[in-house]
Amino acid sequence: MVSIPLPVRTGVARRQGRRGPGVVLVASGALVALLCLIPPVYLVIRAAGSWDTAVETLLSGSALETTFNTVALAALVTALAIAIALPLAWLVERSDLPGRRAIGILAALPLAIPSYVGAMAFIAAFGPRGIVQGWLEPLGVERLPSIYGFPGAVLVMTLFTYPYLFLTLRPALAAADPRVEELSRTFGYSGWVTFRRVVLPSLRPALTSGSLLVALYVLSDFGAPTLLRFSSFTRVIFARYTTAFDRSTAAALALLLVALALAVVALEVWARSKRRLDAIRDSGRPAAPVALGAWRWPAYAFVAAILSLALVLPLGVLVYWLGRGLEQGVAFEDAGSLIADSVTAAGLAAAASVVVGLPVALLAVRHRGWFSRSVEVASYTGYALPGLVVALALVFAAVRFSWLYQTLPLLIAAYVLLFLPQATGTMRVSLERIRPSMEEAARGLGRSPLRVLTSITLPLAGRGMLAGAALVFLTTMKELPATLILSPAGFHTLASRTWSASSEARFGEAAGPALLLVAISTVALVAFRLGTTRSSRDARAGNRAAMRTSDRD
Repeated sequence: MVSIPLPVRTGVARRQGRRGPGVVLVASGALVALLCLIPPVYLVIRAAGSWDTAVETLLSGSALETTFNTVALAALVTALAIAIALPLAWLVERSDLPGRRAIGILAALPLAIPSYVGAMAFIAAFGPRGIVQGWLEPLGVERLPSIYGFPGAVLVMTLFTYPYLFLTLRPALAAADPRVEELSRTFGYSGWVTFRRVVLPSLRPALTSGSLLVALYVLSDFGAPTLLRFSSFTRVIFARYTTAFDRSTAAALALLLVALALAVVALEVWARSKRRLDAIRDSGRPAAPVALGAWRWPAYAFVAAILSLALVLPLGVLVYWLGRGLEQGVAFEDAGSLIADSVTAAGLAAAASVVVGLPVALLAVRHRGWFSRSVEVASYTGYALPGLVVALALVFAAVRFSWLYQTLPLLIAAYVLLFLPQATGTMRVSLERIRPSMEEAARGLGRSPLRVLTSITLPLAGRGMLAGAALVFLTTMKELPATLILSPAGFHTLASRTWSASSEARFGEAAGPALLLVAISTVALVAFRLGTTRSSRDARAGNRAAMRTSDRD
């Protein structure tokens, strides 16, 4: 069977290779890489303090078992997230499913629910003395299958991470040129063959970017594995640090986690560098919706099952426990200060992440090479580490500057190290949609690189930057360990209050701040969605203008 030819990137690559990155961009990228290497350098120093013990720990059977558990969890969650997000995105963007606009909004909302809140809800519903068990006992069902361990961790983390992929696949599907698919159908290829040979290759950048975020989130997540009693690296490292006070062994395990994360990032960067085809750009008109026919009802059943588990169940459990807490007289008087502290920290982290991540994204998109790949890989190190390790690394670095310890700037720095890839990934996707010929034409007219950046690149990528800031804001609202360790005195967030109550099974006290956390995160999620949608429109408009200009020339 003959493959359908698609546009090749060689011309773009040649144009991009003509100009190297400026001194300011190189210096900015190098500085970002050095800052991002603080956590692994700290781990090396800490592990070297007891090197024999560290090596013995890394070669032990328990370390190998933990490695296998963590890799298996990340791989299976990523695969299941793709299996959920890809059909959902296709149904919303390409089918005639009634109500798909509402489905598109609802399908993204589980991202606003922290994974530890989702785990708390599933434990409260399906635990040994949970809500469902109480309903089924009169029917003779004495015990439900255990929600704890590997199956529970896979289920919970899949349901609350698939939106990373869903949100990256939707704009990619919307931006694809329908003419290439129509050409495939005129050649006699079926819809499935067209999807496999034409649509999927155009979605590869979005699939790899979203899968990377899911895999790294699973590797670094602490709350859900801890509540579900699954021995992932994060849970073991946290126990070593806080219970056994064995920081050298914990640092050695964290270094192994860094190696796993860098392997995932290197694989994604390699796959992106080997990609020979451009993402198919928008032709100016949307693709015609595909009629589902008799498949409409199975599609509705699939959507209903996902939304029931990922949205209705956790929110229903939280509302149930909120009612129970109010009946028992649980007080929630400091809601205003918790909201103010949470929003302040998340807003500052979002703005700082965009500023710090911009040179990384520009290097990755416009100046591909060994230096840009090195900077990009280094920027992912903090994202793959537990917040606890990043926080302790910053404490270690700030020892000589006592005025920095337990201050808001140090907390913001931890957030930037943890969530920088979310801002860079979104900005990178936005920059990839902008034709390099527009910037080259401006430079040919005598504009300086800074002027081109401020007058052309940033305005067209501005919505993508807003989306990246919204995504960092959303994730920062949910961050736990770094917040607990680095928060200034008297600084408390909704996440820390939710965790302190839920970890002690005081669900009535945890429900109020958890629902507020979900509500504020939903606002950030809406801003992220608006940013990605408008960024796609801005890039399409700019690209169409560039095409018209080139046609006139």
